[in-house]
Formats: sequence, structure tokens, C-alpha cells
Amino acid sequence: MGNLLYLIAVILVIVWAISYFGGYYTGGIIHVLLVIAVIAILLRIIRSAT
Repeated sequence: MGNLLYLIAVILVIVWAISYFGGYYTGGIIHVLLVIAVIAILLRIIRSAT
């Protein structure tokens, strides 16, 4: 389950970067999903460090 969450987080970050730098409009929901993705990545890094 952790690997799937990490994969989804990475995909969300990539989609956000493409829409941000490409100029495509994805709405405000992508920013909420991006925050969730960053939190998931940070939790994974913290858990693997301990």
C-alpha cells in the first residue's frame, strides 16, 4: 500500500509540473492533491529514515 501511495504522489507531482510549466489550466484541485502528495512523500522519507 505504501508503494502505491508513493507512486500516486510522484504522478501527481509530475502532472502538476507539466500543467504549471506548460500553462495548462487544471483548476484548484490539483494544488490540493499536490499538498497531499508532498505530505505522503515526506511521510515515506521520515519512516524510511527511522
